[in-house]
Amino acid sequence: MYKLSDFDYHLPPALIAQMPAQPRDHSRLLLLDKKSGKLEHEHFYDLPAVLRPGDLLVLNNSKVFPARLIGHKAVTGGAVEIFLHRPLPGKGGVNIWECLVGGRARVGLEIDFPKKLQATLLKDNDDGTWQVKFNQRGRNFWKTVDQIGLTPLPPYIKRDHKTGADKNRYQTVFADPHQVGSAAAPTAGLHFTKGLLKKIRAQGVKIVYVTLHVGLGTFAPVKAEKISEHKMHSEFAAISAATIKAVLAAKKEKRRVIAVGTTSCRTLESLDWEKLRRGAARPSAQSFWTDIFIRPGYRFRAVDALVTNFHLPKSTLLMLVSALAGKPKIDRAYRAAVRRGYRFFSYGDAMFIY
Repeated sequence: MYKLSDFDYHLPPALIAQMPAQPRDHSRLLLLDKKSGKLEHEHFYDLPAVLRPGDLLVLNNSKVFPARLIGHKAVTGGAVEIFLHRPLPGKGGVNIWECLVGGRARVGLEIDFPKKLQATLLKDNDDGTWQVKFNQRGRNFWKTVDQIGLTPLPPYIKRDHKTGADKNRYQTVFADPHQVGSAAAPTAGLHFTKGLLKKIRAQGVKIVYVTLHVGLGTFAPVKAEKISEHKMHSEFAAISAATIKAVLAAKKEKRRVIAVGTTSCRTLESLDWEKLRRGAARPSAQSFWTDIFIRPGYRFRAVDALVTNFHLPKSTLLMLVSALAGKPKIDRAYRAAVRRGYRFFSYGDAMFIY
């Protein structure tokens, strides 16, 4: 059984991408044959050449919102950062969120933000998150967040996080304005342009969408050396009846189901595909919270191939790709990527595991 330290690797800091490729589809693309281990080096705009007519490409259409709020303690004026993770059920219309809190925190702490937004820390969840109550709710709250919130770029991007261009660039071109909810981008999708998607469709590849609002389940670090002891945070996911039907048809006809991103992969694998195969001639839409943890030894039921970025050492995402391709092949691919100067993480280059 693998340990957390087995998923560590050396990455020169210079290979951590600080800016995205321009245009989007000019990032590099490492091809990994999960059966043979063969590696090829292309660019993302070459992806149509390795797709086949009949493939089913599954994209996560969740839209990122400006989840980082900078405020000040009401009494002392000290700076506090609140990172909105996910809304919690509140009685009587109270707006309560699960949040990360930067700076000294305590129950009852009151925080002031611009636009008359105020927050109160209600409870330490003992998992790195807090329950936080806001004085605004509904449309007023979301309008304020959109005005004062900052793009939730990850901390390894060491530059001015207030850059206006990031609000557009840290968002997929297919993000659905009706599916706002991600506290981080589904980064594999950042490489697609509208033109590239049009070209992919034109060659007979069907494109469908799922929704998973990216949160701590995707980016929270693993702290347990025995990885089986890691508890994933739940994230909200939804799949339409049309997407479920398309995936079932592809599996029946032995066409490839290609997930774009680990979030799309985890959404598809969270469904009870055995139950669907038995009786879902007319499947219905499904929505649910998922805390699925895919690691070596997992048997994939829906996903045949994966478009993904290069992931952080010791992360659940690195464990997921190791489950799909086999850890020795992933180790070899990552060594090759480092050697050839690929750019890593959210704004970095991509990989196609097929």
